[in-house]
Amino acid sequence: MLNLGHKPFHGRQVYKWMYKHLADRFDQMTDLKKDLRALLEERFSITIPQVTARERSLDGTEKFLFELDDSNVVESVLIPDENSGRLTLCISSQSGCPLGCVFCATGFLGLKRNLTVGEIIGQVIAIRRMYGPEAFDNIVFMGMGEPLLNYDHVLDAIGTLTDSLGLMVGARRITISTVGIIPGILRLAASGCKVNLAVSLNAANDVLRQSLMPATKAYPLRQLMEAVREWTTVRVRRVTFEYILFKGINDSLDDALELAALVRGIPCKINLLAFNPIETAAFDRPDDDDIDRFAQILYPRTPAVTIRKSRGADIAAACGQLAGKKGYS
Repeated sequence: MLNLGHKPFHGRQVYKWMYKHLADRFDQMTDLKKDLRALLEERFSITIPQVTARERSLDGTEKFLFELDDSNVVESVLIPDENSGRLTLCISSQSGCPLGCVFCATGFLGLKRNLTVGEIIGQVIAIRRMYGPEAFDNIVFMGMGEPLLNYDHVLDAIGTLTDSLGLMVGARRITISTVGIIPGILRLAASGCKVNLAVSLNAANDVLRQSLMPATKAYPLRQLMEAVREWTTVRVRRVTFEYILFKGINDSLDDALELAALVRGIPCKINLLAFNPIETAAFDRPDDDDIDRFAQILYPRTPAVTIRKSRGADIAAACGQLAGKKGYS
């Protein structure tokens, strides 16, 4: 606004209209003078990613494929929790992903690029415009991409998401999920950002973990656990460890005991999730009894264990599946 020859408070007005009132045109900003509105309309535009595909599961999960200005795509998912009644919005931080995890459909797409701050927030605004201020309760950066590889844009987006003049999402209701990018975890710990942290483990030893998640060769488990301990100490918060169970791969008694030993002494919760089959990955889902048995071994050896139900299997809700289904590669 200063560059346009106007007062700084006009910037706050525009910001509030865009992020609190979700305005998509400057002529809606009725507390701005007409000449300023006309100038903004002439010089700028307000755009968000456009929904190009949308599917709803029998279990209530809803998946959205957004197309960006350069024709790249990202996915977002609204996931209902049948026990609590809460809705979680899973959003993307990159178009595609560079990590190449062998069980993830996004990994087969490869990385297209990092998302801008606007493209990250745009996913949230699009859902709010569809469903109103009660569209979701929580946000998790667990869609396409590795959020800690787009650290600055993700943190800037969180600043707007949590701003009292912005979208007013409580920081404690936002989770960053990472494969374990150690420098990013340490930066997050030191940042003062009060969001939650989830770390995808999927194995309790480096050999197996690196076979499932090749990029983790740069982040050995011993060093990763040190970084996580640092985060829990500085933030005084427990971390969530995500563990996808693959039949006959990482779901044995020994695997459970190894996992319990790995996280011993770390304030944490372990989320167990059965593999959601995709065409490009030759893994099988464990039986429910095997999942329950694995959880019973972990608890009480670990502070808290939950079993997350796979959602949206009938609509390709796993990360990257809808983009692949629609022919993007």
